[in-house]
Amino acid sequence: MTPRPFLFERAPRRVYWETTRACDLVCRHCRAEAAPMPAPDELTQSEGLRLLDDLARFGSPRPHVVFTGGDPLKRADIFTLIRHARGLGLPVSVAPSATPLLTDAALAELKAAGVQAISLSLDGSTAARHAALRGVPGCFARTMQAVTSAREIGLPFQLNTLVSAATIDDLPAIRRLVATLGAARWSLFFLVTVGRGALLEQIETAQFRDLLQWLLAPGGVGEPVIATTEAPQLRRLLAERRGGSGRAHVAGGGIRDGNGIVFVSHAGEVTPSGFLPVSVGNVREADVVELYRQAPLFRALRRPEHFAGRCGACEYRDVCGGSRARAYAATGDPCGEDPLCPPDLFAPIAAPVA
Repeated sequence: MTPRPFLFERAPRRVYWETTRACDLVCRHCRAEAAPMPAPDELTQSEGLRLLDDLARFGSPRPHVVFTGGDPLKRADIFTLIRHARGLGLPVSVAPSATPLLTDAALAELKAAGVQAISLSLDGSTAARHAALRGVPGCFARTMQAVTSAREIGLPFQLNTLVSAATIDDLPAIRRLVATLGAARWSLFFLVTVGRGALLEQIETAQFRDLLQWLLAPGGVGEPVIATTEAPQLRRLLAERRGGSGRAHVAGGGIRDGNGIVFVSHAGEVTPSGFLPVSVGNVREADVVELYRQAPLFRALRRPEHFAGRCGACEYRDVCGGSRARAYAATGDPCGEDPLCPPDLFAPIAAPVA
């Protein structure tokens, strides 16, 4: 049998657990459509502990668990859950919101509990631009304070930025700011029109092509690692540059919704990602390990040769595969063609990103 290095059948690399949908921000693009109070069907502490026990059964190497939300700090038991995960040998990251809950003491406790990194959102190079998406004044300053505090205590942090029609012209300034802040990683989240994000406008295909090539251009000294969410085409470009083949090794190659990634909602629903909200079962009644390995939707998402249109025909389908969430949002078919991927992805840039 021909080896498939980009196939993650036995275990995901990353598990995103939406520990709560409670959050004190009102972000315009919120996938979870978060609200100030926890939902009544949120997993209880005992159910959460059992979920973590089950995730450890994926075996070695253990999947990396990302505690997300909403705002994980809105859960009173979040540190109990984190410590339990770490006791099981599960690597842990946390994605808190920049609210008054994100104090220096909270950051110190996250580090003491064994959290390996946090992620913070930075959707604008200025307070005004950031607040325009986050919906609450003061969140930019809180993000900057959290960055300073995390840096001082040696807690690695990632900065996440939304890519949409509203943010694309600000990306060069954000990139410069991220480099000065000392982030370990800059992760760009390409808009998928789910949740409140359905009201926002995506970038055009030509902008998508130019942006990916701009991201691969050499950066300045100290620039962080650049990653993308719902834009695996960046790996396609890396593979083309490094080997001219869809089999070339690149970091994160093949990882996409349902292949190397699994999402567990606040209520226990298991989906291929937070941006592809099609449940294959609930951890209250089913085994998350078996759902990931055997659910027909997950198995289909791990077979890019059967994807529709250009995604299935592309030489780089294994290392890339296109955004499954965007295909679903556009067509209702998670195995459909990614509509944002331009046919001329390798064409020279007509004009640089501003």
